Amino acid sequence: MTGAPHFLFLFLDGVGIGDDDPETNPFFSVDLKHIKKIFGGIPSKGNPSMQNGTTFIQPCDALLGVEGLPQSGTGQVTLFTGVNAAQAIGMHFGPYPHSQIRPILEDKNIFKSLKSLGAEVHFANAFPRQFFEYVESGQRRLSATTLSCIMSGVPLCTADSLRSGDGISADITAERWDSNLGYSDIKPMMPFDSGKILRRIADKHDFTMFEFFLTDKAGHDQNKAMAEKVLRTFDEFLGGIVEDGLRNLTILISSDHGNVEDLSVRTHTLNSSLTAVAGEHVDFFKGKLESIVDITPAIVELFKKRIA
Repeated sequence: MTGAPHFLFLFLDGVGIGDDDPETNPFFSVDLKHIKKIFGGIPSKGNPSMQNGTTFIQPCDALLGVEGLPQSGTGQVTLFTGVNAAQAIGMHFGPYPHSQIRPILEDKNIFKSLKSLGAEVHFANAFPRQFFEYVESGQRRLSATTLSCIMSGVPLCTADSLRSGDGISADITAERWDSNLGYSDIKPMMPFDSGKILRRIADKHDFTMFEFFLTDKAGHDQNKAMAEKVLRTFDEFLGGIVEDGLRNLTILISSDHGNVEDLSVRTHTLNSSLTAVAGEHVDFFKGKLESIVDITPAIVELFKKRIA
């Protein structure tokens, strides 16, 4: 797809639209200057949809017509395939994809769908050797993103990818690679600089995805200080991505369910998923995203339109 605008999907685990309450919602207790500048503000239940010129934020249903709290396994399969995985098995399930919905993920995941259209796809998260040892041992407790790559023949980024600037640490800053993972040559970096690296990665591929899991972890921990740090990290990261503008790039941010936006509970929430779009093809997505079921089909439709 030479010359076509590039697409960056930022998947934030466990981020919904909550109350405008700085006591329980860290989105309102920390200054997220880049998000505010790009999207015009922070959404809340009282003001869930926002538009700022060529960007917008809106809520997306994560309940999927199934009773109970949304879970990552079914939510992520739904988000990355466009198939209502919770309805397929009659329940919300997680944290990993249920065995009955793995065939859906294998057949319809976004990487496979876009590759079939001739797109060059890339999953930017870099994994340490411990992860590959885990996979080689036959363990099957893998997230929907990594499973999608393995099922679709998309190479996973390694420590060498991180060193060469072709991959991004899952925590954005690479803080754990030296002290916890044994990579003495990989030092922490500023989130803004990581964002600039991800922008360069996105500029080399038709479609790039990056997954940030610490938002969900902070929500489960009910740790306000951690949640604020995580959101500041992502905000600076996003600032680095857009530092040179959004020409020839579309960014879509979405989540599988709510969590970190309500620290009064340890569980996931019933809140709508936060979904935001900015950049080259923002108008294409307006009116198309009502549920997390709609995300992948809309992206695939855009790529079909680009090659028509």
